[in-house]
Amino acid sequence: MEKLLIIFFHFSLSISAINGYNVPAIFVFGDSIFDAGNNHYNKNCTAQADFPTYGSTFFRHPTGRFTNGRTVADFICQFIGIPLQKPFLEAQLEFINGTRKDYPSNGINFASAGSGVLRATNQDSGVTSIQVQLQQFQTLVEQRHIDRKLIRQSIILFESGSNDIFAYFDPFGTPTLTPDAYVRSMLMEVGKFIDQIYKLGASRIAIFSLGPVGCVPARVLLPGTPVTKCYGKMNKMVKNYNMGLEGLVNGIPIKYPGAFGVFGEVYKTIQIFRANPKRYGFADVNSACCGDGTLGGFLQCGKEGYAICKNPNQYLFWDFFHPSERTYKLITKALWAGRHTRIRPVNLKTLANMTHPPR
Repeated sequence: MEKLLIIFFHFSLSISAINGYNVPAIFVFGDSIFDAGNNHYNKNCTAQADFPTYGSTFFRHPTGRFTNGRTVADFICQFIGIPLQKPFLEAQLEFINGTRKDYPSNGINFASAGSGVLRATNQDSGVTSIQVQLQQFQTLVEQRHIDRKLIRQSIILFESGSNDIFAYFDPFGTPTLTPDAYVRSMLMEVGKFIDQIYKLGASRIAIFSLGPVGCVPARVLLPGTPVTKCYGKMNKMVKNYNMGLEGLVNGIPIKYPGAFGVFGEVYKTIQIFRANPKRYGFADVNSACCGDGTLGGFLQCGKEGYAICKNPNQYLFWDFFHPSERTYKLITKALWAGRHTRIRPVNLKTLANMTHPPR
C-alpha cells in the first residue's frame, strides 16, 4: 500500500493545472454495457439492439446501444469534452470503402454486446470476445493506424464478465468448474488483457466492476431463480470476481512501471440506488421499463409483444439486462467525481488530469 501511494504521488505531481483534461482519446473494451454498435456491423451476430425502441430517449433512433440513450463510456467522453467513439467495425468499414482516410483520433469502441472475458461465452451468437477485441486493437497499432504516443495519452476503459457469470447458470449447460474456479479462470483472462494493453502503450487503465447481475430482470429466464429478491448465488460470484478485479487494478502501478489503474465500484453504486430509490428519483428498481412478462424479463425490448413504460427516467433498468440512460448517467457521475467508496484510488476526473510519466 505504501508503494502504491508513492507511485500515486509521483503521478499527482504531474496533474494538469489547466481546466481542460489530458485525454485526447478513449479506447473502450467490453460487452453490452459499452457497445456503441459493433454488433450492428457484425452481420453474423444475433445479439442486436439496432431496432426501436433502443436509442429513443437521446439519439432518437437505434444506434446499436443496448439502452434508451447514452452509455457510461459516452458520458465519460462528454465529461472530458471529446466526441463519442465510433464502433470499431463502423470505422473499419468507412476506412475500407474510402469515406475516411484513417481511423478516428479520439479513440475507438471495440465493445461487443453478449461477449465475455472467456472466449467461449456466447460464441454461438457471433459476439466478439475480449481476446478478439484486443487483437483488433493490436492490429491497428501494428499497422500504425493508432500511434503508441496517443495510446499513452489516452484512457482505457474495461468492463466485462456479466455474460460469463450469467452463462454459468445456463440450464442447458453443465459447468465443469466450481464457481470459485470459474471466477479464477475469468480473472486470468483479465490479467492477460491488462498485460497486453500495457505492452501496446496503455498508461491509464480504468476497470469497472460488474453490477449486481443477479438482480437483472432477465434472471426470471433461469429456472428456480427468485422473483421477489436478487439471485444470491449469482451475486456471490459477481462479488468474488469484482474483488479479484480490484486486486488486479491495485497491482497495475507495481507490476507495470509508468501505468496507473483505477477501480470503479459499480456494484455498490447500483445497490445504493436500489436501497434508496426515491432519493435517486427511481420509481422502480426491479422491473424493466421495456419488455414483457414477470419483471419485464421474459422478452427483449423491441421484440414482438413488448410493452414500454411511460417514463424511462424512473426505471433503473431499461430492458431485461441493461440499465436506463439515466442510471448510466448517475453511475458515471459517481465514477467521475465520486469519493473512495465509488472509485479508487482516485476518480476519473483526477485520472483525466494526470499526465503520464515517461516509460
